[in-house]
Amino acid sequence: MLRPVLLAFALAIALPAHAETLAGIQAQVDTRAPGALAAAEAFAKANANSAPAWIALTRARLMAGQAEPAIAAAEKATKLAPGNAVAFQWLGNAYGQRIGQVGMFGKLSMAPKLRDAFERAVQLDGGLLEARFALVDFYMMAPGAIGGGVDKARAQAAEIGKRDAAQGQLAQASMAMIEDRDADAAKHFAAAITTRPSDPKVRLAVAVGYQQLERWDDAFRVLRAWTAEPAAPAIAWYQFGRASALSGRSLDEGAAALEKFLALPRVADDPEPKNALYRLGQIQARAGRKPQARAAFDRALALDPKYADARTERAKL
Repeated sequence: MLRPVLLAFALAIALPAHAETLAGIQAQVDTRAPGALAAAEAFAKANANSAPAWIALTRARLMAGQAEPAIAAAEKATKLAPGNAVAFQWLGNAYGQRIGQVGMFGKLSMAPKLRDAFERAVQLDGGLLEARFALVDFYMMAPGAIGGGVDKARAQAAEIGKRDAAQGQLAQASMAMIEDRDADAAKHFAAAITTRPSDPKVRLAVAVGYQQLERWDDAFRVLRAWTAEPAAPAIAWYQFGRASALSGRSLDEGAAALEKFLALPRVADDPEPKNALYRLGQIQARAGRKPQARAAFDRALALDPKYADARTERAKL
C-alpha cells in the first residue's frame, strides 16, 4: 500500500528566508512548495556534513521523481550517520522508487540493497513502522533466493502489531491481499478502522484498501464519515472522487469532491492536481458530460502534456 511530482527550479532562483534552516527546508518539502527541490539542493551543498540535510534532499528528489540522485543523497546520509535509522529508511525508499524504473536484471541486483536498507533501519530503530511495512511487502513478493519469505513477513507484521494494533491489522491486510485472500483482507481493514476510527493514516489505508478490493459500499462509508468532518484533509476528498471515478457511483458527489481537493492546500504524498483532473474527467465521461470531460482532461494535459492516461481517455470522447 504503498505510493506525486514537485516542480524543480534552477539553483539560481532566490530562496525564501526560511530555507536557511533545516526545519524550513522540511516544511517546503512537506507542503510541496515551488522551489523546494532547489532549496534542498542548496541547503545540502551548504551543509555537506549534515545527514539530516541529505535526508531532506533525498525526500525532495524522490518527490521530483529523481530516483537515482535520491539514492546518491541517501547513501551520503548513511555514510555521514551510520547509526541514523531514518537515513536508511529513506535509502530504502529511494531504492523502492528506482526499482520500478529498471529491467529485470536491474531489479535482481537492486532488491538486496533495498532489503538491506530497510532491515538496517529496523535494526537501528524497531519503532520505524514504515520500514517494517516495506519489509512485509518485500518478504511477501521477493523470491527466497534474495531473502523473501512469508514467515519473515508474518514476523514483521507481528512486530508492527505489538507496537500499534491498528497498523498491525493493516499489515495483515496487506499480506492477505498479496495472497488474494480478499475476505481476510476486508476483515483486517474493518478491524483497523474499528481500533482507531479517527486516525487519518488508518482511514486512508482502509479507504484505499476497500477500493482495491472493489468493496465500494465500505469505501464510501469510510470516506463519507471522513469528509463530513469540518477539518477533513485534501486527501479525503481526493479519495472520494477517485472511488467515484473507479466505481461509477455518486458521480456528482465525486466531481464536487475533486473540485474541493483542488481548492485545498496539499501536503507531502498528496496526489498532484493533474491526477485529480484526470479522475474528474473520468467522472464526467461516465456521467455522459463529454464537454466537461474534455475540459478536465485538457486541464490535466496543460499541467503535464506527457500525461498519457489523460490523453488516451480524451481521445475516446
